[in-house]
Amino acid sequence: MDLNYTAEDLAFRDTVRAFLDANLPKDLQQKVLNHKRLSKEDFVRWHKIVAKQGWVGTGWPVQYGGTGWTPVQRHIWEEECAAAGTPSILPFGVNMVAPVIMAFGNEAQKSYYLPRILNCDDWWCQGYSEPGSGSDLASLKTRAERQGDHYIVNGQKTWTTLAQHADMIFCLVRTDPAVRKQEGISFLLIDMKTPGITVRPIIMLDEEHEVNEVFFDNVKVPVENLIGEENKGWTYAKYLLGHERTNIAAVGRAKRELLFLKRLAGKQMKSGKPLLDDPMFSSKVASLEIEIMALEMTVLRVLSQESAKRGPGPEASMLKVKGTEVQQMLTELMVEAVGPYAMPFDPAYLEGEQEHAVTEDDDAAPLAPYYFNFRKTSIYGGSNEIQKNIISQMILGL
Repeated sequence: MDLNYTAEDLAFRDTVRAFLDANLPKDLQQKVLNHKRLSKEDFVRWHKIVAKQGWVGTGWPVQYGGTGWTPVQRHIWEEECAAAGTPSILPFGVNMVAPVIMAFGNEAQKSYYLPRILNCDDWWCQGYSEPGSGSDLASLKTRAERQGDHYIVNGQKTWTTLAQHADMIFCLVRTDPAVRKQEGISFLLIDMKTPGITVRPIIMLDEEHEVNEVFFDNVKVPVENLIGEENKGWTYAKYLLGHERTNIAAVGRAKRELLFLKRLAGKQMKSGKPLLDDPMFSSKVASLEIEIMALEMTVLRVLSQESAKRGPGPEASMLKVKGTEVQQMLTELMVEAVGPYAMPFDPAYLEGEQEHAVTEDDDAAPLAPYYFNFRKTSIYGGSNEIQKNIISQMILGL
């Protein structure tokens, strides 16, 4: 693989940097770089800035409003956004349900939903996991019974990220309980304002309201909201999960956080020297940096497959496993670097209600909540244990 950018790639990078310099609001940038919490308004504001430029659909075909960028250009964009400290473009609409609509939806669904996703007119959430159906997603029990031109949906989803803000939810529902479990599932788009939907918050260890339970009690969903064919939803679900696992890798963010870790360790002292000069600690940082470099090369390989119209395959599971392990190693080393200074819990600083942390160490203040939050990454999107099974079966042939 040629690891050098072409002249065209370098020119594209300059264009991206100029856009970010001119358009990234400084208050959003500081929130991201300082590991503070982002509000719904923060995410929507940045999304609409990028949408105005026409750069939201980085992996979309041009015919649907996408950029038509090459895999390398997409990588450059993500890397530069991470380095600059932009909020994420949330994946649920752009990178998860949109590819499913493009691949399996009808023309009416494409013409209605895709422009709204690009412009963030709808905030989407994902209705997959249930209390008894996590990694064994095919065992889901949420039912959708056809009654004339509607489905009646009953059941429960859980760990539904940011559902408290959502306008729409894409859901896996069981439409035929009599067949093999993978064969009786359908893929529905449901308006969150429909009567019978209840969203109940799940407050995490860091006291943040990030995930929810969602209950469906005789929720009436038009049949026109079915994606593709009834009982074919498992096929669409696997297609979506490939896109989700590719994006979980977050290489650009890992590279930015590596720089933060080095700066953090450079100002912490041990035996009269910066911690970064300590042989044991510096070897851990070096090993992590090597892992990030290897992860980046694997991401580029998978993106190259997508550009050849093959879509993410089981290699996406490799990205999910290694990407989440890297993220967890980063947060572990950050906490290790600052030691007891990570212990105080300062929600007022995290929420932006006060300019500086009570401990007067603004870098250390968010690190314990950051560490605990990233414990979940090896579980969501299909646990890493399940991903290793997929790798062993589909790549290694075991």
